[in-house]
Amino acid sequence: MEKYIFLVEDNPDDEMLTRRALKKNNILNDIVVARDGAEALEFLYGGGMEKVGSLPEIVLLDLNLPKVNGLEILHKIRQEQKTQLLPVIILTTSDEDRDRIESYKLGANSYIRKPVDFDQFSDAILQLGVYWLVLNQGPVNKGE
Repeated sequence: MEKYIFLVEDNPDDEMLTRRALKKNNILNDIVVARDGAEALEFLYGGGMEKVGSLPEIVLLDLNLPKVNGLEILHKIRQEQKTQLLPVIILTTSDEDRDRIESYKLGANSYIRKPVDFDQFSDAILQLGVYWLVLNQGPVNKGE
């Protein structure tokens, strides 16, 4: 699987909206979804990633997750050598300054507040996809 997106999102409606926005904008990358923090950590460190065969191109990470919150996941991603360089985009409804500041302190690459309006959300996903999946050249060589 090449250039897949790892979406960590517990809200089925937000997952569906993200999928719709990606499809609407012709971002056709495969999407692997974890629906809570424990499932995300299991995928990243319990062998799920090895089954897929590579690191995700980007991680879209919600903050308000059951079992393990998004900030804890981000901290773990940045602590582990195999994932520390993964682009992690916080995609959340939180507009709290402390969440945004803590996300950046822990190494988030971007912090995007989910717009309520689908068209605005779709535009945000388009920009996110173009930048992170087309224009950006990440630090990790996928062949290694």
